[in-house]
Amino acid sequence: MTSIKKIIKIIITLQFACLPCLLFGQNTTVNSNIHKMVQAQTELIFDSLVTIRRDFHKYPELAEQEKRTSNKIATYLKSLGLEVHTGVGGYGVVGILRTNKEGKKVAWRADIDALASDHHDAVDFSSKNEGVRHICGHDIHATIGLGIANVLTSLKENLTGTVYFIFQPAEENWKGAKAMLNDGLLNIINPDEIYALHVAPMPEGVISTKARNPYADYKGIELTLKNTENNTELINYTKELLLNLQNVASDSKFWDNRNLLDPNIGLGNPNTIFKDYITVNSNITVKENEDEITVRAYLSAEKETQLDTLLNEIKQKFKASEYADQFLGGAFYYETSLVLNDAQLTSSTMASIAEIYGNNHVLPLYGAIPDGRGDDFSLFQREIPGVYFLMGASNFEKGIVSMPHSPNFAVDEDSIASGVNFFSSMIIERLK
Repeated sequence: MTSIKKIIKIIITLQFACLPCLLFGQNTTVNSNIHKMVQAQTELIFDSLVTIRRDFHKYPELAEQEKRTSNKIATYLKSLGLEVHTGVGGYGVVGILRTNKEGKKVAWRADIDALASDHHDAVDFSSKNEGVRHICGHDIHATIGLGIANVLTSLKENLTGTVYFIFQPAEENWKGAKAMLNDGLLNIINPDEIYALHVAPMPEGVISTKARNPYADYKGIELTLKNTENNTELINYTKELLLNLQNVASDSKFWDNRNLLDPNIGLGNPNTIFKDYITVNSNITVKENEDEITVRAYLSAEKETQLDTLLNEIKQKFKASEYADQFLGGAFYYETSLVLNDAQLTSSTMASIAEIYGNNHVLPLYGAIPDGRGDDFSLFQREIPGVYFLMGASNFEKGIVSMPHSPNFAVDEDSIASGVNFFSSMIIERLK
């Protein structure tokens, strides 16, 4: 853990000392008084937010089963005096803060579901729902969303425009965002911009993101071939064609996730090794029936459009090969929900948070995280320009590592205050 902590300090202190001016190339003018009010209100409600988070943690609910969580959220939002809509796309909740003054309409989304897990929950407020745990941080996300709603409501007289708070169910099975949209979410709200966060294994107090895709594009490809008596060579050709797409050596440091935070080659360095890559899962499956052969493999690429290009290249190579008559077609049968951040909003929001809270709290991301992760927040982004942030919740000195979906997932609860402060202030700046 000590080496990781040193790496993080190097990244923050050496590489990003002049973040707003060098990275974003712009200056923002902020009213420091209102942001001091944000911090004062966050401090005032922090203990109550910790209590809420621990309650969510003790009673986690799986995707599409978030009845108790939804009720708690709706009750809290109503206590703030917000307009509240429930049952949106299942157990989705929407809170609306209207200042009744002209201004932008900004949405904040928080996901609320938990995961199936039988691993030991090493906290005093461990899960009471057997086989279910918050090991992806959605209890933190929901709590921060409520905290932002509280802070901004307390400052309503100082604000303009409208703020929408979307508490989304069923993110883990990627059904919730689609369900809310299909259930008329955008008939209830009409935001100009939308934002969200996800906890990440960086230190508490650090946020990160990038324009366009912070996660790698990840798809399952399926190639369909005509079955013949002598199909061994055809199958071998297809496997080789797929495996040769990979441009990362098997002995590369790329494969060690610890290098994601390395100051020289990690995601915080413009010269990171985690860009311009294509990977192919070596576990290629082949299924045969009397007429056809189906070959499936998983591909990932740092660039968001690269896999579509590769599919076309595969088709062209087959057409030019001796197996042209046996190639029946190719398509993607599986894909993650690829988050795509609006470039201008990414630049301006990262710059404003850095100016208000300090450059050491804002870490630019280069390349893309290469582990097949996604988030159906991307479905909201297809309708509304927005930004998805990664927020550190680790405390390495205390042995707390906030790696989502890991058995020992844990968070430093100070991240609740950081999230409420950073993103309340960000939304205030966006409302202008």
